[in-house]
Amino acid sequence: MAEQKKVLGVYGPGSNHWVGDGFPVRNLFPSNGLEAEVNPFLMLDYAGPNEFKPSGKTPGVGQHPHRGFETVTIAYQGSVEHRDSAGNSGVIYPGDVQWMTAASGVVHEEMHEKEFARKGGIFEMVQLWVNLPKAVKMSKPRYQAITKEQIPVVEFGTGGHARVIAGEFNGVKGPALTFTPVNLFDVVLKAGEKVEIPLPEGHNASIVLRKGDVSIDGTHSLTGEARIATLSQSGSGVAIEAKKDSTLLVLSGEPIQEPVASYGPFVMNTREELVQAVEDYKAGKMGQLA
Repeated sequence: MAEQKKVLGVYGPGSNHWVGDGFPVRNLFPSNGLEAEVNPFLMLDYAGPNEFKPSGKTPGVGQHPHRGFETVTIAYQGSVEHRDSAGNSGVIYPGDVQWMTAASGVVHEEMHEKEFARKGGIFEMVQLWVNLPKAVKMSKPRYQAITKEQIPVVEFGTGGHARVIAGEFNGVKGPALTFTPVNLFDVVLKAGEKVEIPLPEGHNASIVLRKGDVSIDGTHSLTGEARIATLSQSGSGVAIEAKKDSTLLVLSGEPIQEPVASYGPFVMNTREELVQAVEDYKAGKMGQLA
């Protein structure tokens, strides 16, 4: 067996808050102090599970800008309608992933899909922010609408599986195009199941527990809901055992060794670049929604 990554720490959400009126989130970083340990990832919000009553309104978050990074939205329950200033629009249904590269800047809105809002139901999603290296922060925005049918599944043979959204799992490659090496696996484990997840040497890695009870490397437990374990860069895998049926998100990435300057929806390398981002947004250079 290859050397395993070690658990560095286990954390709960640093904050619980609403994003707009459609996304009640538990923030698993950076509000709890995790930054360098999760580089190149910048933020992870776990939205829901939350029941929304039937409504004639469509809750969500109105138009807002982004520059300098990527937003990754994974839908589990409920549907989100999206449109942006680059002319992209669509609906993210359960099982789908939206990988939006804001890069030089986009303005977008994310609202509950009209039919879901009308009927009501359980809403559950994850949004992850991925940093971009300086060389591509001001490149052209890119939009990847990845349907659940496009995401390959690695079966574990005992009922569980991993959906490979980005990166590679035992030779199976995910559909998401990334600017730096990133792995993103959506994992379901059945009670009693033991698996070894391959993760590259040198990557920062984390295991996010949506719900369940797992043991990591036989040394640490993740139990309940909305918990995260950070792992060492050294080691090329992690052993996980499910004590009960569990749902996890496993992420790893090669750290971007550059300064990070952030201000709300803008993530650049210097304060001057942030000032420029605000000015460009106010001047309409990131486009606008009709």
